Amino acid sequence: GQRLPDWGVLWDDNTGVSHPSRWAAEHATRYLAAEVAVGTVDQAMLATLLVKHAHLRCVALSRSLLVIDEVHASDPYMRYVQTQLLRHHLKLGGYALLMSATLGAVARAQWLEREMPDFNEAVASPFPALWLRGNTKPVAPSFSGSDKKVAISAIEGWDAETVTDLALDAARKGARVLVIRNTVKAATDTWKRVLEMAPELLMQAAAGPALHHSRFAAEDRKVLDRAVEATLGKHAERSGGVIVIGTQTLEQSLDIDADYLVTDLCPMDVLLQRIGRLHRHRRHDRPADLRQPRADVLTPPNGLEPLLEHAENGLGAYSGDGSLSGIYVDVPALAATLEEILDRQVWHLPTMNRALVEAATHPERLEALCAARGEKWQAYRLHMMGKELAEQGIAKNVLVNCNEPFPERYPDDEKIKTRTGEDGVVLAIADPPLSPFNQRMTRIALPPHWSRGLSGQEEVGCTVEEDGALRLQVGQQVFHYSRAGLERA
Repeated sequence: GQRLPDWGVLWDDNTGVSHPSRWAAEHATRYLAAEVAVGTVDQAMLATLLVKHAHLRCVALSRSLLVIDEVHASDPYMRYVQTQLLRHHLKLGGYALLMSATLGAVARAQWLEREMPDFNEAVASPFPALWLRGNTKPVAPSFSGSDKKVAISAIEGWDAETVTDLALDAARKGARVLVIRNTVKAATDTWKRVLEMAPELLMQAAAGPALHHSRFAAEDRKVLDRAVEATLGKHAERSGGVIVIGTQTLEQSLDIDADYLVTDLCPMDVLLQRIGRLHRHRRHDRPADLRQPRADVLTPPNGLEPLLEHAENGLGAYSGDGSLSGIYVDVPALAATLEEILDRQVWHLPTMNRALVEAATHPERLEALCAARGEKWQAYRLHMMGKELAEQGIAKNVLVNCNEPFPERYPDDEKIKTRTGEDGVVLAIADPPLSPFNQRMTRIALPPHWSRGLSGQEEVGCTVEEDGALRLQVGQQVFHYSRAGLERA
C-alpha cells in the first residue's frame, strides 16, 4: 500500500472492499489487530505502558495467543513491564506461551508467580520442560535428540592479536570460524587486523570483505545479514576456511553454523546462545580436529575484580555516576560463568543447560561466590540488587492502571520507553549516496554517546572519499562510514 494524507492508504488492487488485515497493516498502532502479527516484544509492551493508543493495542492483543521468545534476555525493567502485560492479558481471557532455552529458576518463579526453589531443587528440574501456570510440576517429555559435546576453554587475554591468531590458525585449516566480540570497537579492531593479514579469509559482501555489527545503515544491514547466512548458513557452499566477525547481532535471528567459536566472556545465558551457532546442522566436511564443536572464551588479562570498579570490553559498569550502566554489568554472574568454564572442559548440551544456567544465575550460588571473594564483591552484589529494585520502581510509574478509566490526556509518552538506557538520534541524508555496499543510504543511526547535543534534525553533509568510504559531517562532528561501519573521526 501507499500512504495518503489524512491516514488514507491506496492499495494497488483497491476495489473499495474493506480488508481487515489491511486495516491492521496500515499503522503501527493497529498491528496487533492482525490475525498473525510478528514483531519485537516492544510492540506488545506498548499495550500496558501509559502511552497513546495503549487501549487499542491491549484490546487487539487480548484476542490472541501471545508468544514471547527468549524471555531470559529481558532486563529487570522489561521483565517487570512484560509481567504486568502477561497478568492483564490472562485476565482478559488471552493465552500466552513464553519460550527460552536458558531460563533460570529466578525468572521462571517470577513469571509463574511461585516461590523460588532452592539451588539443588532448581538444578534437578527437568529440561526441556513445559511449565504450566497452576501446575506444581512441569510436563517433561522425554528428550529424543542427541547431545552436542562442546569442548570449551578459557583464554586469558582478548586483544585483537590474540583473537586474530586463533581465528587465522583455524581458518587456514579449512574451518568456518565465528568470532563474537562484546563491543563494536573490539569487533572492528579484530576485523581490521585480519584484513591486514589475510583479507581473503574474511566474509565477503558486495564483492568485498565485511563484518557484522549494529553501526551500519539499515540498507547495508540487509546485505550483511544475507552475506552471513550465505557464508555460514545451512545451504552455504564451503570453499575453504572463512572468518565471520561481529558482535551480539550475530547471536539471534540468523541461522548460522560454524565449526569453531571464539567469543568474549559474557553471561551464561548469552554464552549458550552463542554456542548454539556451533555445529547447528549436520555436515560431513568439517576439519578433522573440529569434528567436535569447540569454543574458546576470551577473558580479561587481569582477572575479573577490576571490573567491579570500571568497565572493560563490555563487561562491568561504566564508572562515573554510580548507576551501574553498561552492557554486561553483573560481574558476580560473569565470575560464576567463568568458574563453570574452568571446571568443565566439555559441555553436553542441552543436557547440561539447566545446571549451567542455575550455577551462574541462582541467588544461592551468587551469594556464596561473593561471600568467598570478600566485601568488595558483596557490596557490588548489593548495588546490583538495588539497581534491579530501582528499575522495577521506574517501570511501576509508567504502567497503565487497568483498574481506573483511561486518562483524558497522556503524559509526554515520548519519554516512556520499552527499554532502559539512552536512545541515539537517527539522521536523514538528504541526497542518499551509494554506500560501500552499493546501497542507497537514506539515514544513519548514531550511538547514544555520540548523539549528545544533537536533535536528529541536523543537516548531514556527505562526501565520497577516494576509497569509496563516506565522510559525514553533522555540525562540528565528523564521521567516516566504510566497510568497517560508522566510526567517529
